Amino acid sequence: MSDGFRLARPGAIGRGRKSSEIDESPPQAIWDALNIARENKALFVAKAGAIVNVNELAAQLCDRTPEELLGGCFISQFLQCSQTRQPAATMRRWETELTTASGVRIPVEVTYEPLRTDLHEFEVYAIRDLRERREAAAQIEDFNARLQQQHDLLKVQEQQLRAQNVQLDAALNNIAQGLAMFDADQRLVLCNRRYAEIYELSPDQVTLGTTLLEIIRHRVGNKLLSDMSPEAIVDAMLRRRNDTHFAEFYSQLSDGRCIAITVQPMADGGTVSTHQDITEQRRSEAKIAHMAHHDALTGLPNRTLLDERLEHAVAHANRGEIVATHLLDLDYFKNVNDTLGHPVGDKLLRMVADRLRRLVQEGETVARMGGDEFAIVQVQVAQPSDATALAQRVIEGVSEPYEIDGHQVVVGASVGISVSVTDGPSPDLLLRNADLALYRAKSGGRGTLRFFEPEMDAQMQARRLMESDLRRALVGHEFEVHYQPIVNLQSNEISAFEALIRWQHSERGMVSPAAFIPLAEEIGLIVPLGEWVLRTACSAAARWPDHTKICVNLSPVQFRSRGLVEVVIGALATSGLRPGRLELEITETVLFADTEATLAVLHQLRGLGVRIAMDDFGTGYSSLSYLQTFPFDRIKIDRSFVKGVAEDIGSLNIIRAVAALAKGIGMATTAEGVETQEQLDAVKAEGCTEMQGFLFSRALPSRDIERLFLSKQKAIENAA
Repeated sequence: MSDGFRLARPGAIGRGRKSSEIDESPPQAIWDALNIARENKALFVAKAGAIVNVNELAAQLCDRTPEELLGGCFISQFLQCSQTRQPAATMRRWETELTTASGVRIPVEVTYEPLRTDLHEFEVYAIRDLRERREAAAQIEDFNARLQQQHDLLKVQEQQLRAQNVQLDAALNNIAQGLAMFDADQRLVLCNRRYAEIYELSPDQVTLGTTLLEIIRHRVGNKLLSDMSPEAIVDAMLRRRNDTHFAEFYSQLSDGRCIAITVQPMADGGTVSTHQDITEQRRSEAKIAHMAHHDALTGLPNRTLLDERLEHAVAHANRGEIVATHLLDLDYFKNVNDTLGHPVGDKLLRMVADRLRRLVQEGETVARMGGDEFAIVQVQVAQPSDATALAQRVIEGVSEPYEIDGHQVVVGASVGISVSVTDGPSPDLLLRNADLALYRAKSGGRGTLRFFEPEMDAQMQARRLMESDLRRALVGHEFEVHYQPIVNLQSNEISAFEALIRWQHSERGMVSPAAFIPLAEEIGLIVPLGEWVLRTACSAAARWPDHTKICVNLSPVQFRSRGLVEVVIGALATSGLRPGRLELEITETVLFADTEATLAVLHQLRGLGVRIAMDDFGTGYSSLSYLQTFPFDRIKIDRSFVKGVAEDIGSLNIIRAVAALAKGIGMATTAEGVETQEQLDAVKAEGCTEMQGFLFSRALPSRDIERLFLSKQKAIENAA
């Protein structure tokens, strides 16, 4: 046997051993049995610690010949190292290191077994070389470590992939658009929750692999598509595809929703599509478009849409049709707002809009221009009389009473009309001319209609020129203040002067107040103009005798402006005029506008010591109620009653009643416009306390007033 025990030859003596010891080896049969049992192990047989026999593997392991091993001490010679473990009586197997002839230490496993024969006791050591085992174990450990590392890496990648999938699912299922991906065979590869929600599909209907045709069949079954067959719908969808660009289209569902769809082809022949419900967006766009072209309060077309329709209508008028443009304004609408409030005014405007809608024919447009102004575009007008008929129906229909929140409201309408055939084809020109006609209708007494006439344009040009001249006149100091005396009828002495504005135009000379005051009120220039008059009059009166008063008119526009009380305080302070010498004259229209606010201002002025007079008394319809609301210092009877007092018993009775009323409540009365002795005698006989008019003096500049009426009085005061 190549690895069996090599027994000592008879008579051979090992190194340092006696022959008698060698002869005491176990019989050959025992060695053969040991060799067989210890196959593939290095075997050492020792007696009393000395090696008596070894096998081939033992010699190879120790890097020696068998002869060199025989006789040596196995434990001390071959197993000496720091880790050598001595066998105990009970130890049968252990691991240690074996030192070779060259000094190499080899890890080994030692198996010890005692062997007894009839003659001797032997020690058998079976040595297994552990290098391969340990190398294999190290390789296995390294492999296991690398395997564990691979496992850990795969686990991390799996966790990352799982997290990415969660994120992807969250992203897909939380985007506003539906998303669907189909392969080249039009089978579903991926879709998100929103896609199923948009088309009301159950999870079973959008499983992976479902064909586009099957999904369309489900949508048809949900009654979300038209009556087309699913096959026809799919064919139409595929025809929309573009192999190189986005295919974008809109799908109108049968429940009214609109879906915007974008399809992108993929390189493998499949498609990825997004689906967005834009129903609310479309509704918002439609609402915005409607708001851009319609009035929010009434729902009528606004100026923008009116211009478009008028332009379209005029284009047809160029082919022989007549277009009539009506502009109408509500009469006394402001009174409704001032007395009943803006909510009632808004309801009134809506009710007027409803009436106008019922008055026009199909194809005609009713629009709200703003405020209480409306417009009508009347088409297919055969002759101007058709426009007249519509305007009259509008005036009558709008003038019918309205029941609003328990109030009966009555307003009127004034209408201005321009006709395309005679007034030119431009829509802007038609509206401009209709506006000029409306202005004339309102100036003519309201509740009327007027067609545009060429001279209206000339008058408007003159009005614009006067407006421009007015603005320059205030800056250029072209205005003057003239003063008309007011005479006490008992003492026949001047008790006051009324300040009246005059315009000395640089080219036209003296311009009547009746020509420019209404325009100044309309354009708001009356406010700075009135303040200038007040300051000028107070400064002039401060030079006059202390018993004379100065009367200054306040326009309704000026009275409504903010800071009136401060303006009065400033004029008095600057001039040094005693407040009791200033008398402010207002008309009934001032009180009519806003009674509570007006009374508050009047009481503030009265608190300064300023006197308050009611001018043009008797021309309104509620004068007596006004006398009850505020204790005026003086009432001025309008010149229209004084003019006819000598021959008109009605005027005489009015003067008599007013004078008696004023006397009863402690107010002075001034008759305006006294021009004859008969008029003077009449108003004096009826109890008027003062008069004012051309009979005594017209209004004069301050220098003439001082020269004619105040110089003598001033001399007396100076002498005193």
